[in-house]
Amino acid sequence: MKNFRITKIKKMEQQSSIIVTGAAGFIGSCMVQFLNTQGFNNLILVDDFRIEDKRKNWRDKKCTAIVERDNFFEWLGQNTRNIGAIIHLGARTDTTEFNYAIHEELNVNYSKNIWNYCTYHNIPLIYASSAATYGAGELGYNDDHNIVEKLQPLNPYGISKNEFDKWALKQTAHPDCWVGLKFFNIYGPNEYHKGRMASVIWHAFNQIKKDGVVKLFKSHRPDFEDGQQLRDFVYVVDLLKVMYWMLHLMLEKKWTSVNNGLYNLGTGKARSFYDLVKATFKGLNLEPNIVFIDMPEDIREKYQYFTEANMAKLHQSGYTDEFFSLEDGVTDYVRNYLARENYF
Repeated sequence: MKNFRITKIKKMEQQSSIIVTGAAGFIGSCMVQFLNTQGFNNLILVDDFRIEDKRKNWRDKKCTAIVERDNFFEWLGQNTRNIGAIIHLGARTDTTEFNYAIHEELNVNYSKNIWNYCTYHNIPLIYASSAATYGAGELGYNDDHNIVEKLQPLNPYGISKNEFDKWALKQTAHPDCWVGLKFFNIYGPNEYHKGRMASVIWHAFNQIKKDGVVKLFKSHRPDFEDGQQLRDFVYVVDLLKVMYWMLHLMLEKKWTSVNNGLYNLGTGKARSFYDLVKATFKGLNLEPNIVFIDMPEDIREKYQYFTEANMAKLHQSGYTDEFFSLEDGVTDYVRNYLARENYF
């Protein structure tokens, strides 16, 4: 894996509990392991831990408590331990689930309860928003608070994420330190359980191992060639580094109210699905073998053909580490995780 610089947090601050919601999922379980690697073992893991396909994501992680998602607020009421921060990554992320009530309950109402708890107890909050809030990108991909009310997400998942962002920005009562991170197209280890919603790399790897060929969606727009649909693909390790950097500043009380708000979290460079799959083949030391198939009709009208994060705000806030290139990130993921069936 690529070497990266990490700022150490003082031992005194590591005594506070850090709560990670979504801890059995893809990004959440990676965040827990990343914190463990940096010496944080005083962690409270929150999720639905009954899902057997996720067990390998979290079973070997170091923590002090595991709390079922449905019991979390009851648990908070009974536990007065010192909580240093909440990293809220739990969500319903299925973009093909069109029952908004499901997304509203988990992505809006649940998040409001966490926000209110953090506000009342003045606990720093880092939460996951999504690039799905930008819809088809009519207003661009700028993490400008002034456009949030005008955004038109393409599916109930994106709507729910944007509804919470809108609500958060309107609150006069809020934690002293808070950020909402608009994740772009995240890939990396611990997504084995995601099935249809796993990254294109995961699907490509499995297609290559099974048939030696990868199927990509045809373009159904004349301005994009087949396979040239563009997304901002970001390796999960970069996500973890940014959240850890923010956590460090919050615990050191160096994150001011001026820094609060929504931030894009991508690489700032859109790449094609063809390039992504080509890198997957290269990670396996194979020549590309790609065919194009029709896009399913249930997602055809709601499909994003271009996303690219404007990363100026994050860099202006002081974050300076380089992000993985697409080729480096995919190679690390394929060779060190997928090919070995390893977990982060």
